[in-house]
Amino acid sequence: MYVIVEIQGQQFKAEAGKKLYVHHIAEAQNGVEVVFDKVLLADNDGVVTVGAPVVEGAKVICEVISPIVKGEKVIVFHKKRRKGSRKRNGHRQQFTQVLIKEVVA
Repeated sequence: MYVIVEIQGQQFKAEAGKKLYVHHIAEAQNGVEVVFDKVLLADNDGVVTVGAPVVEGAKVICEVISPIVKGEKVIVFHKKRRKGSRKRNGHRQQFTQVLIKEVVA
């Protein structure tokens, strides 16, 4: 059984026991349970239920493993040709790691 759930504007395929990196959740702390109820699609052993826009009564129960995890560094490089103008910046996105404990659909 799996579901497609929307978490902070991104869609994830969620199954019980799977770990996800989602955008940083501000109020998250280690070991706290978080519930996401914006389930867009549910597949229960071949029986697919598509929500309009969400599946009623479906939710994903997660446990926060790590509240802040830094992603890989992304280099932002701007250059104007023939001007000698270059600018280099780096950026590391913050994520929250969650473990999916249960999928209710």
